[in-house]
Amino acid sequence: MARSLHLGSVIPPGLVVDHIEVGTGLTITARPKAASARCPRCDGISSRMHSRYTRTLSDLPVAGRRVVITVSVRRFRCIEPKCRTKVFAERLEPDLATAYARRTGRLETLVHHLGLALGGRPAESFARRLMVPASRDTMLRTVRRRARRPAETLTVIGIDDWAFRRGHRYGTLICDLERRRVIALLPDRESGTVEAWLSAHPEIAVLARDRGGCYGEAATRALPMATQVADRWHLMENASAAFLDTVRKSMAAIRVAVGAATIDPDRLTCAERLQYEGYRRRMATAEAILTLSRQGLPIRQIVRKTGHSRKLVRDVLRGLTGDVFRARQSSLEAYLPRLHAEWTAGCRNGAELWRRLRADGFTGSLRVVGEWATRRRRHEQAPEGASGKVPSARLLARMMTTGRDGLSKAEAVMVATIEAAVPALDEARFLLSGFQTMIRERRPPDLDTWIDTAARGLLASFASGLSRDRAAVAAALVEPWSNGQTEGQITRLKLVKRQMYGRAKL
Repeated sequence: MARSLHLGSVIPPGLVVDHIEVGTGLTITARPKAASARCPRCDGISSRMHSRYTRTLSDLPVAGRRVVITVSVRRFRCIEPKCRTKVFAERLEPDLATAYARRTGRLETLVHHLGLALGGRPAESFARRLMVPASRDTMLRTVRRRARRPAETLTVIGIDDWAFRRGHRYGTLICDLERRRVIALLPDRESGTVEAWLSAHPEIAVLARDRGGCYGEAATRALPMATQVADRWHLMENASAAFLDTVRKSMAAIRVAVGAATIDPDRLTCAERLQYEGYRRRMATAEAILTLSRQGLPIRQIVRKTGHSRKLVRDVLRGLTGDVFRARQSSLEAYLPRLHAEWTAGCRNGAELWRRLRADGFTGSLRVVGEWATRRRRHEQAPEGASGKVPSARLLARMMTTGRDGLSKAEAVMVATIEAAVPALDEARFLLSGFQTMIRERRPPDLDTWIDTAARGLLASFASGLSRDRAAVAAALVEPWSNGQTEGQITRLKLVKRQMYGRAKL
């Protein structure tokens, strides 16, 4: 049988074939050609054989049959008297198999490429068709084992957290911003873990991050000479959130300004009445918390005494629980012009309006259209000058930061009324616009002036945070780097994590 095969194309180099057995698969019994071997510790050559043992290697399939090579490997005695290794096993040719390997080098290469191209489960299915004995776990282990860390010097990195499981467990992703690739995944987002990793890379000169305190503190301790760059998108988002908080704190003054300090329950719809009752309960809770705070009790004791969460107590003390009606995105937004036109044309029945919208592709329920019709009808029946419903703080913040050309006449009048009655809020809106323009146009000299001005108004808390992180914020206005690349790599990581069904590991 051995003569009928072209052994040069089947047997890897460096072996002498003793026997070939053909059955459902192909079993080849072989031994190394060399008469001696090198000691792996002292590199000395020895021909004094100690014993033999058998290695079984899987190889590439032949003619639809799996191939197994059984190699009789020798153990040798080291002849160097100073070498601590007394007995060693001979190494096979590097192209044949590495130490401890169960597959030949050429089969290992095929498994590696299948794992890279297809992942775990699809690669296993395709390998089964190719008669390659490799499970999905083997595919992923091979890919991880052959993954090499980049040898280039790190200069600019981005760092951000990502969720193993949202709200429960988080890790840290570190990205090489110059080469646009992930270089490390850390098992948590603790300051000590990040500091240890950064300390091992003192060559890093620029670190882009969000405005969370953990990564900034770790970078300051580990790399005091590195430039930290705050992410510009997070700066814009933090500024918008700070303005929204100022609107929430000013809701009482806003209701007085628009003539809606008192609410008539008879003019509310069923859904609005439920929200109003919830608002009254929240106000009772807030008053109890504020009473305890006036008595000098700290937040921890108020939490223990009332049983409320620490976040709720803190928000009440900061004045962030003033919304009566909590507006949510409505499915009617795209159909409001059609509804106004039908109402003006004389159609006042909610069910009929819903049927007409359904014909245009509306997928919402009858209740949504019915609630809108009820609000519109009660608004028209109300006496002239009666107080109406005040929009939510989020909607008011959007209206105040939107150009006047993008508002309806009623919205523009309401915004003008609020700006005239609550000048501090108008000043905060002006400061927000100036900060966003400064970020977009990269004007670092304006930063100190902006912080000093904002520190005297409703945005004082946000200005204080910028002052504490001033170096990173100033660098964001000068440096070209940001955390956008890191955010994109996190999105890619989420896709890989879902495709691998939890088998990707760190």
